Amino acid sequence: MFPTGLPSPNPPPYSSSTTTTTSSSSSSSSSSSCSSTSQHIQKKLRFEDSVDFIGLDVKMAEEAASCSNKSKTVFLPGGHHANGLTKTAGSNTFSNSKPGAAKKLVIKNFKEKPKLPENYIQETWQKLKEAVEAIQNSTSIKYNLEELYQAVENLCSHKISAKLYKQLRAVCEDHIKAQIDQFREYPFHVLFLKKIDKCWQDHCRQMIMIRSIFLFLDRTYVLQNSMLPSIWDMGLELFRFYIISDLKVQSKTIDGILLLIERERNGEAIDRSLLRSLLSMLSDLQIYQDSFEQRFLEETNRLYAAEGQRLMQEREVPEYLHHVNKRLEEEADRVITYLDQSTQKPLIATVEKQLLGEHLTATLQKGLTHLLDENRIQDLSLLYQLFSRVRGGVQVLLQHWIEYIKAFGSTIVINPEKDKTMVQELLDFKDKVDHVIDVCFMKNEKFVNAMKEAFETFINKRPNKPAELIAKHVDSKLRAGNKEATDEELEKMLDKIMIIFRFIYGKDVFEAFYKKDLAKRLLVGKSASVDAEKSMLSKLKHECGAAFTSKLEGMFKDMELSKDIMVQFKQYMQCQNIPGNIELTVNILTMGYWPTYVPMEVHLPPEMVRLQEIFKTFYLGKHSGRKLQWQSTLGHCVLKAEFKEGKKELQVSLFQTLVLLMFNEGEEFTLDEIKLATGIEDSELRRTLQSLACGKARVLTKLPKSKDVEDGDKFACNDDFKHKLFRIKINQIQMKETVEEQASTTERVFQDRQYQIDAAIVRIMKMRKTLSHNLLVSEVYNQLKFPVKPADLKKRIESLIDRDYMERDKENPNQYNYVA
Repeated sequence: MFPTGLPSPNPPPYSSSTTTTTSSSSSSSSSSSCSSTSQHIQKKLRFEDSVDFIGLDVKMAEEAASCSNKSKTVFLPGGHHANGLTKTAGSNTFSNSKPGAAKKLVIKNFKEKPKLPENYIQETWQKLKEAVEAIQNSTSIKYNLEELYQAVENLCSHKISAKLYKQLRAVCEDHIKAQIDQFREYPFHVLFLKKIDKCWQDHCRQMIMIRSIFLFLDRTYVLQNSMLPSIWDMGLELFRFYIISDLKVQSKTIDGILLLIERERNGEAIDRSLLRSLLSMLSDLQIYQDSFEQRFLEETNRLYAAEGQRLMQEREVPEYLHHVNKRLEEEADRVITYLDQSTQKPLIATVEKQLLGEHLTATLQKGLTHLLDENRIQDLSLLYQLFSRVRGGVQVLLQHWIEYIKAFGSTIVINPEKDKTMVQELLDFKDKVDHVIDVCFMKNEKFVNAMKEAFETFINKRPNKPAELIAKHVDSKLRAGNKEATDEELEKMLDKIMIIFRFIYGKDVFEAFYKKDLAKRLLVGKSASVDAEKSMLSKLKHECGAAFTSKLEGMFKDMELSKDIMVQFKQYMQCQNIPGNIELTVNILTMGYWPTYVPMEVHLPPEMVRLQEIFKTFYLGKHSGRKLQWQSTLGHCVLKAEFKEGKKELQVSLFQTLVLLMFNEGEEFTLDEIKLATGIEDSELRRTLQSLACGKARVLTKLPKSKDVEDGDKFACNDDFKHKLFRIKINQIQMKETVEEQASTTERVFQDRQYQIDAAIVRIMKMRKTLSHNLLVSEVYNQLKFPVKPADLKKRIESLIDRDYMERDKENPNQYNYVA
């Protein structure tokens, strides 16, 4: 390896030209010596900045110097032959050849072995030594660099390479030894590091120039002896052994480097190029890992361990996370700028461990809830990115994520005070966590699945109520008059509601309340859109199967059939010439599809009774064997009324109609008189009178004035009634759910569940014949789609035993036998 910014020790080739002359006789070639190659092959050398040489072709040089005993035949292009070559067949050999043909030449051995002049070796070495010392002392070289290079080549050609290598090593060793004293006593300071760096830079430049002169030695003798270090490596070895391996020098150097890095970490500006050069030196000398990296990582570990503990106490989590991210970026930049690449992995791992790994739980306990509550998207993204870098970080985050969703969701579901807003808050919360997963947690599947499990857990902590409220929320969105959303927005909202619906265990509760509300929307004409209704039905069918929606679909079929029947009834009325100014519309409902309604006998006006009988005659005439049961609860009428302000049309329920028609016969009535005349049940009558006398549209007046209807209250027609609309809807009361209605729906669900539990137990026992109590309970839980308390399940088993569907085993009371 070579220091940054210095010329390579392998210089580029220089340009050379070779002039060949032809001798006329063999004697002239034989008198030439192998050592005088430079006289026959002239080289052009260049010296720029440092030294740029080319090494001669080693193989060619060795062949020329070996003076082997065999003759060699070579072919050259016509008209040219090399010095020292003789013709084999006289002068007419070339003339008989065709122009341009190859000429056959033979190389003969020199008659005598070439010898070096006396004292040549000593004198040459002295020149080379002086040149080396001049380079080391940064003075001018007396001799021509071409001459020095050729001298090394000549010495190597005469087997003096080993001695030359030893002498060169000794000179370099002496010079480096002399450098050490200046560093041992030099006081520790940044100037010390600069001095070491200058020494190293000088050493590198010197070794490059020295190697350029001794390049022939490096490329022949050293290359052939694998045990010997190259001239460059020899220089590194000497520098390492005598200077950097000195305990005092090495200690001060490493301490200085670590001090500079510590200062930079504390925010001070330092000389980064000096650090880069020094650490590159340690790397080139192959002591980077042993002498520096280990201590550097220990210091880093100590620094960040203390910093992590301190900042976790002092700073809030977002600020701490940004600090950690900044530290990681700084350390990554240090690796790029001056540290060795091998340090990156252990360095970053150390920072991550001390600033993150040691504080995973503490960080989340201190700040995750705050970040999620305030929807700090950027900080949550950074949190996830940082935790992803640490082993086990994502898993710890996942656990706290689950705990947060359960805790936050439970506050929405458990608190009865939030029942009115529960579903909307759940939808908003779901949108929020989805956004966090998509943007902050990189759509990690583990977080998606964990979120679903957490929702399923907390939403079922309060049995039945969430299902009931979701059904009511859907009802509020599908009612006529809901101006909040366009069709597209309504569709998206229904999709979101279905996601929440999936988490609920007691889907039968949802079905019961949804069916009740759907019936009201269809019968009272309050459905906003048939398309939206059918879209919701399709979603429920896809989610729960055809059995779940079969009754709901039957309700829609009944409404379609009722329209056709009413067309036929009108034709029937025309054909029979039945007089009357009341337009009757009847919806024929299949009892099994619709919610169960308690029949209420009320006193209808004679006109209405007559029309009912006419319709009954018409319908039973077409469908024999059927039975009609009139349900007055959801009937509604349009009344024409005259007030002082003018005529109005009142859209009212059947019960409201019966009350208002009484005021055609008298001015004022008491509660008891109205009750007696209409036959309406007491609580329903009070609700009806309250809607007429205490609501927004007060077509009746009440004495005494109060919000509630009490015994003895008197009611009169409000002749001064005013309203900006011509048709006024007062029958919203029909859409409101009474406490009794809610209780009866819940009770009906509970009863249905009893039947389902009984059926499941009998089905299992019929198949298994004999089963232990625990196994029976386990299989029943697997079959049921709603939660059941163990006590309730035990009661159903006892009930079946009493009814002789099964019996206890006589020998083992914990075992049951099926009774055929």
